[in-house]
Amino acid sequence: MEESEFWELIDATREAAEGDPAEQADLLVDRLTGLEPDAVTDFACHFESRMNRAYRMDLWGAAWVLLDGVSDDAFDSFRGWLVGQGRTVFEGALHEPDDLADLLEDFDEEADGEAEDLAYVADEAYERLTGLKLPELGLPEGPAEPVGEAIDFEDVGVLARRYPKLWALYRED
Repeated sequence: MEESEFWELIDATREAAEGDPAEQADLLVDRLTGLEPDAVTDFACHFESRMNRAYRMDLWGAAWVLLDGVSDDAFDSFRGWLVGQGRTVFEGALHEPDDLADLLEDFDEEADGEAEDLAYVADEAYERLTGLKLPELGLPEGPAEPVGEAIDFEDVGVLARRYPKLWALYRED
C-alpha cells in the first residue's frame, strides 16, 4: 500500500463517518478486510510511522490547549485522532501545531481529539482476514519520550504565548 492509498482510506472513511472516530474505525476495519493481508500490514506501518512522528512535545502542548489537559494515554489517543483527520491536518499540525486553530473545522473538545480505536483497526482487520495476530511491523523503535523541548503545561502564560491562535479559540474566557 502506497502512502497515497493510506491517506485515501483515511479521508474516505472520515468523510463517510462524518467525523465520528468510532464510526471511522469501524469503516476502516471493513475496508481493510477487503484487502490482502500484506496491504493491511502496510496500512499498520503507515499508521504507526505517523503516530511516532507525532510523538512531539509541541503537539502535546497543542493537544493540552485544545482539550484543556491531556494525560499520556490521552495524548496517544489524540495522535491517533490526528492521523484520522487526514494528511492536510496531520502534516499541517506537524509543521506548526498552533495552526490546528485554522486546520480544524468545528472542533468540539467533548467529541473530538480522541480516537483510541483507530490505532487498532489494522490489528482487527488482519485477525479477521487471517485468524492470526498482526505480525511485528519491523519499524524502528519510536521515541521513548516526546521529541522536543519540555513545556510546562501548567503555566497558562507559556501555553497562551506558544499557542496564541489555539488559546484565543479554546481557552480565552
